[in-house]
Parts: sequence; structure tokens; C-alpha cells
Amino acid sequence: MKRIFVYGTLKRGGVNHHLMAAQSFVTEARTEPHYALYDLGGFPGMVQTSDEPLSIRGEVWEVDAEALRQLDELEGLAVGEYRRVVIPLASPHHDVEVEGYEYLLDVSGASRLGDVWL
Repeated sequence: MKRIFVYGTLKRGGVNHHLMAAQSFVTEARTEPHYALYDLGGFPGMVQTSDEPLSIRGEVWEVDAEALRQLDELEGLAVGEYRRVVIPLASPHHDVEVEGYEYLLDVSGASRLGDVWL
């Protein structure tokens, strides 16, 4: 099992949450303030930034190997759209080790969001 931080369409109520249905919800959490969130037209992209970084709100889930494979496929790891990296969480979850998906493509022209997707 691996812990994954999700912040967009994979969250409860999101259009891709069905991929998480058989997995285990752990908690709601926030990242350390290192990120910006962009609206990419139907889904968000979280990028690391030093320009007014935010603490992004999301959910932590425990996922099995098959779910992780499906998530990696959805997020386009093989084509370089996202990468899965360790995501530092803010207190009180700073000691929870999680990975999450950082967006790798150009965000110029995309609208910058606040600290939460929908």
C-alpha cells in the first residue's frame, strides 16, 4: 500500500474518484506551502513554485499496486504530463509520508487557482 495525496478529480465527488472507490481514505490534508494550482480545463495541475506559493488542500488515500498503476496511467506519467513525487504535508500531518502528482507541462495562459480545486 502507498499513501497518495490527491487534489483534483480523484477526490471524493470528483469525476475520476471511481478509481479510488476500493481504496482507503485516510484524511483531509494540506501540503506545505510550496505549490501553485492551475485550472487546466476540467482538471487541475499542481506545480512547485517560489512565486507566492500556497498550501494546497486535498485528501490522503492508501492505494494498492493496481490502483497506483491506474492512477499513473490516468496522470500521464509515461508521456511526461505529471510525475509522482514525495509531497510534504503541513501540520498536523507533517509526519505522514505521501506521494502526489506534480504537473510538468507549460501552465502559461492557464488560470491560477487558490488553494483548492472545486
